[in-house]
Amino acid sequence: MKLIVALLLLLAACRKADSAPADDSARAADSRCRQMLFEGSRFTVCRDPRARVEVRTAGRDGRPFRSFAALEHVLGHDAGRVRFAMNAGMFDADGRAIGLLIEHGRELHPINRREGGGNFHLLPNGVFLVREGGKAEIVTSAAFEPAADIAFATQSGPMLVIDGKLHPAFEPDGRSRFVRNGVGIAPDGTLVFVISEDAVSFGKFARFFRDGLKCRNALYFDGSVSSLWDPVNHRMDSFAALGPMVMAFALEGEEGEKTR
Repeated sequence: MKLIVALLLLLAACRKADSAPADDSARAADSRCRQMLFEGSRFTVCRDPRARVEVRTAGRDGRPFRSFAALEHVLGHDAGRVRFAMNAGMFDADGRAIGLLIEHGRELHPINRREGGGNFHLLPNGVFLVREGGKAEIVTSAAFEPAADIAFATQSGPMLVIDGKLHPAFEPDGRSRFVRNGVGIAPDGTLVFVISEDAVSFGKFARFFRDGLKCRNALYFDGSVSSLWDPVNHRMDSFAALGPMVMAFALEGEEGEKTR
């Protein structure tokens, strides 16, 4: 009889342990960001098909935020609805966009189609935009057409994937290796925001979007300053001053996670 009781108590303890996952596991389940392995490198992929996506760069005073912490402070109560955020596009020494920037339907910087050096001018570069109805698009800068219904947009470069093909200037696995981040559109139309956890080449980063995530179009945001804010997992990268940022907000009525 004592043996039976002991076995029953052991079984109950096992069930209790199974039904009460560790805090870290629970947070990981709630996060919109997941790690994936591709060609031996780690990538964090953030997506939320129900989220409202916006691009922000400065407060009402016109001064760039430069950090997720500053952005969080300005958002106030709305910060609790941030699913995730990333840096989103090239900028100058003051944190201001060097290419097209549209916020809440206002063009703050015109599109930049000039030739030059650096990643931004490695043509074709591109534009990430979100229309009033929430539909997002990634187009080359040459193909971009202004429209009254564009709510948010940021220009960056180079394009990673263009209509299913890799950028023609990329080597399969070049010597330039950085932590990189960018955005693509999955086959079902969901936006996928990616940051590498390892230093990777342009070629591998682009292949991850095309072959790993099946994106027909993807745009590079930046390298070396690439940063992620993932509130659920208490991650807020703060090692570099940022420029434009893209955020995914929980819809009104959906409860967000606190960042602190």
